[in-house]
Amino acid sequence: MSTVNCPSGHPSTSTDYCDVCGLPIGTAATPAGASVPAPAVAAPSPAPAVAAQTCPNCSEPAATDALFCESCGYDFTTGTMPRAASSLDLSAPGAPVPPMPPGPPAEVAEWVVERWVDPDWYAVQQSDDPCPSPGLPVVIPLNDKSVLVGRPSRSRGITPEVDCGDDTGVSRRQAQLTTDGQRWWVEDLQSSNGTYVGPASGPLPEDPISPGQRRELNPDDRVYVGAWTRLVVRKSTPEERAGQA
Repeated sequence: MSTVNCPSGHPSTSTDYCDVCGLPIGTAATPAGASVPAPAVAAPSPAPAVAAQTCPNCSEPAATDALFCESCGYDFTTGTMPRAASSLDLSAPGAPVPPMPPGPPAEVAEWVVERWVDPDWYAVQQSDDPCPSPGLPVVIPLNDKSVLVGRPSRSRGITPEVDCGDDTGVSRRQAQLTTDGQRWWVEDLQSSNGTYVGPASGPLPEDPISPGQRRELNPDDRVYVGAWTRLVVRKSTPEERAGQA
């Protein structure tokens, strides 16, 4: 006689109720000895591995489909190495503009020359030109160790550092002032009316200095040129230096 298994797995000869536990067997009884296979559970498929490559320039990992290395900019497509910062094309749109280096500090003149209109000097020169009104002097910084005294001439290319203005008694190339940083000398450049040197406490000089020979200036010396021009070389004041900075 054939047997069937009840839902609890007991073999039973009865096909309506289990002979062992009495559970209803029903019409879908399974023959004894036959195993009911458990439903197959699909194993989770492994996550696809992310393919990677290593940058040959900086050794950082990168995705296989990456076109450039995010760390150094290496081009995986063409094998082009990243450019150095110094080789950037600054003319390209959007290229970074390097900052301009700071310029050299402006030189502050430690010496100046005052240019005066001297009525007393004008009185002995017997010039036909009218003398300008005396007033405060024009202060000219002496930035070089050798400066030219005279009047400018565009046609001859003469631009004296000590411009004696409209004093027509002054030659285009009247005299040269030179210094070693501590002392000053004046030299007449074979001017038409001569270059004169005299102390401030004495009378006006009557004899010009010899052309081509340097004359050292004492602290209280004055240089007289032209019809009314008096020059005084002195140290610049702190206020004058601050104004040049």
